[in-house]
Amino acid sequence: MAQSEAGSKKLMAGLLGILLGSFGAHRFVLGDTKGGLIRLAISVVTCGMGGVIGLIEGIIYITKSDEDFERIYIKEKKAWF
Repeated sequence: MAQSEAGSKKLMAGLLGILLGSFGAHRFVLGDTKGGLIRLAISVVTCGMGGVIGLIEGIIYITKSDEDFERIYIKEKKAWF
């Protein structure tokens, strides 16, 4: 994946994690449908409090370098934090 493409995916996933983390939108953007559905289910069960997970993940995504983000979340497909 090109460096600028990884950077834009990182920014998109980070912002979606912060803004729509309770819906798992950031995981869907990364191609992790199962992870997105799990986060959505957690938010339903906890009446939206599961959105804190998305907020934390979004902040983590944005603070990673483009290279680290691509390696960890795109190539290795790390599922949690």
